[in-house]
Amino acid sequence: MKVYFIGAGPGAPDLITLRGANLLGKVGMVMYAGSLVPTAMLQHCRADAELLDTATLDLEQQQACYQRALENNCDVARLHSGDPAIYGATAEQMRRLEALGIDYEIVPGVSSFTAAAAMVQSELTKPEVSQTVILTRVSGRASAVPEAEAIAKLAEHRATMCIFLSGPHLKKIVTDLRLHYPADTPVKLVYRATWPEQKIYEGTLATVLAETKRGSWNLTTMMLVGAALGHGEQVESSLYSKEFTHLFRVVKKGKRKPTRK
Repeated sequence: MKVYFIGAGPGAPDLITLRGANLLGKVGMVMYAGSLVPTAMLQHCRADAELLDTATLDLEQQQACYQRALENNCDVARLHSGDPAIYGATAEQMRRLEALGIDYEIVPGVSSFTAAAAMVQSELTKPEVSQTVILTRVSGRASAVPEAEAIAKLAEHRATMCIFLSGPHLKKIVTDLRLHYPADTPVKLVYRATWPEQKIYEGTLATVLAETKRGSWNLTTMMLVGAALGHGEQVESSLYSKEFTHLFRVVKKGKRKPTRK
C-alpha cells in the first residue's frame, strides 16, 4: 500500500502532469480538497475509485482514511491543488504516514503562481530587472507568517513577488509594498487561474485599489508585483545573442584580413 501526494495543478483538468493523471487512474482511493480542486479533475480517476472530499475532514479523520486503506491494502492518491510543496499542509500528513509505516511518494504539479504568470503572459524574471522571485502570503487564521518574512520586509528587495491568498488583504498588502516599490510598479491579480471563472486585473500599485472593488477579489487570488512584469523595452539576455558562445553553440569568428605595410 502506498500514498501518492499529487499536485493537481492550478485548476484546469488538463494541467495535471501525465504521471499524476496516470496514478489517479490506478488507485482505489482518492482524497481531494473539494474547495480547492475542481471536480472536473476527478475525470482522471478510476470508475470504481472511492472519492473522499477532505474539505470537511480534520487531520485525524484523514489519518483514519489512510489507516483504513492500509488495512485493505489500497493505494491512495492525495490530490492537492497546485504543487504539494507550496502551502500544501503535506508535512504533517507525511509525519503521520511515517508513524503508521506507510510508504508515500510526491508527484509535483503546476503551481498557481506560474499559471497566473502564464495567464497574464508575463515572465517573472528579466535581465538586469529582477532575477529573484519571492513566494509568500499574508498571515491567516490557519497559520501565521513569521515576522521576519512580513511583506513590508520582503519588499525591501524589490524583486518579483507572488503573493498567495491575497484577495481579502489588498489594502494592507499595497500599503506595505509602497514602502519600497515605486507607485508605477506593475501589478497583476489573477483569481482562480485556469478555472472557468478566472478573473484578471492589470494595473500598478498606484491604481490597483482605486480600480478594484473591495471584496470582489476572493481568497484564491494570486497577486504578482514587480518591474519584471512590465512590457516596456528592457535589456535582452545574452543567451540567444549571435555573439554569445556556450557549450551547444560556438560562434564562428571570421578571419582577419592581413594588413598592408
